[in-house]
Parts: sequence; C-alpha cells; structure tokens
Amino acid sequence: MGDAEVTTSTDLQGRGAIVTGAGKGLGRAYALHLAARGAKVLVNNRRHAGESDAQTSAAQTVEAIRAAGGVADANFSDVNDPESGSAMVQQALANFGALDIVVANAGTDQPTAFHKQSLADFRAIFDTSFFGNLHLAHAAWPHLLQQGYGRMVLTASSAGLHANHGQSAYSAAKAAVIGLMRALAIEGRRRDVRVNVIAPYGYSQMTAPYMDPALADSFDPALVAPLVGWLCSPQCDVTGEVLVSGAGLVRRAGVGESDASALFQGPISDVVHALRSKALQGYPSANDSFARFLQELARHSPETAP
Repeated sequence: MGDAEVTTSTDLQGRGAIVTGAGKGLGRAYALHLAARGAKVLVNNRRHAGESDAQTSAAQTVEAIRAAGGVADANFSDVNDPESGSAMVQQALANFGALDIVVANAGTDQPTAFHKQSLADFRAIFDTSFFGNLHLAHAAWPHLLQQGYGRMVLTASSAGLHANHGQSAYSAAKAAVIGLMRALAIEGRRRDVRVNVIAPYGYSQMTAPYMDPALADSFDPALVAPLVGWLCSPQCDVTGEVLVSGAGLVRRAGVGESDASALFQGPISDVVHALRSKALQGYPSANDSFARFLQELARHSPETAP
C-alpha cells in the first residue's frame, strides 16, 4: 500500500492543506492521500543539518505528489519555532490561495524514566509534541473562523490517554493536545470549523524501535490516512472526537465522569473504590459537567454533610 495506494475521490479539489511532519511515516501518508483527493498540500518537515532542499524528506514527498499529478510545496519550518505556524499559513495562502485543512502531525519522544529525565529534555519533547500542534493551530485559527469553514486534525497518542512508563513528557504533551482540541471544537462549532484528534498506530521511523517488525505491513501508515482524509473533508460531521486508529481499525476514546456518591456516606476509601465500578459519562463541555454536578448535589444534599 503506502505510496502506491490509489484513490479516485476528488472531493478535496481546490482545498488548501498543511500537513506537518509530512516527510516520512504517517505525515507522508496523510499528505499523499489528501493530494490524491485533490487538495493542494503544503508539506512541512524541518531540514536536517547538511541537507540541501532537494535532499529533505519534505521535498521528496512533494516530488511524489507532483509525479502523481498533484499540487504540493515544501516547507522547512521547525514546528518548535513560535513563528512556524504563521510562516506555514502565509505560504499556503500565497501559493495556493486557500487554506481549509490543517493536520498537525509532527511529534517526538525519547522515553526516559521521570527521575532520570532533565527538565530541559522534558521541555524539548513537550515543545515538539504539544507546541508543535499549538503553533500551527493558533496561526490558522483566525483564517478558518473568518472564512466560516475549516477542518483541523491534531495528533495525540494512546500515551496521552493512558500513559506509559518512561513517557511522562510525551504523555503530558499528548494529553494537552486533547484538551486543546476539545476547547477548539467548542469554539469552532458555529463557524463550521471542525476539530478532532487522531491517535494513530503506524509503523514508522519513530515507532520502529518499539514495534515488532513483523507488524510493519499490518500497521502501514497508509491504513490510517483514509480516516484522516475523511476528518479533513466537507463530509466530516463530527467535532471534538478522539479517534484511535491503525491497521484498518478505529476506536473512539473519551473522558468521562461517574455519577456522584456522597463523600461522607462511609469511609472515604470505600466511597472512592465503589466509584471505580460505576460507568463513566462524557459531557460536551466543563459547564455541562458542572450543571450535572449541581443536579446530583440537589439529589444528595441530605447526605453530603460530614
């Protein structure tokens, strides 16, 4: 599959798109897929020391898109740079005359036990894996709101949902991405700007050290690209979702709260452990969660006093 995957849809014809971290792996698969559906794609990947423009992974992705008849340009901004988002937005608008799709994919991780990790190393991972999403989202946001249309896909990870030993920085960054996405989804809903998170499983340069090579074909990044393509399309009718996807499968992830129990109805330890068996309910916003909490307070009011 990968680069050879063919799509016949042209539903993104004329749409301008930015994909970060698109030189290799998942980002490259997304860029190729969007371009095959007609989007004009700004392919971002930072230039490494000693590379000429033609040697960069971003330029190689652009070459593959153009060879297939698509439209693409390369961008070499480092997503850690606070000005990177503005540079990408300006380039897309200048070269394509449109910006409708934003896919913030760039990220990095260096797993290290928290007690062995310096704050500088923690910050470096957080800067790329969270602020790399934020810089682009913040720069593109006013344009998308003003035109009354946009599709934005931010990138999290199962580490941001569930965490892992040695991934405190990456887990924190990706959990922050989910919180940012949920707030933007609320703000963008009335302007038809839909914002979702993809938590992908793909065999790539970043994941290869931790994934069995026998899984490489099953976890081809191209198998995630169609879901990202749908999230970037006019047909996408969801916002505020976290979708975990890989190997042709997709899960919906969420954050929830149980119904309330009276804190002083027995030993606190018993109350807390009993909550662990209750189903969790998601809410559209923090305000909705608090409104439900007030309803439960009224129901429990005789029981709440110590």
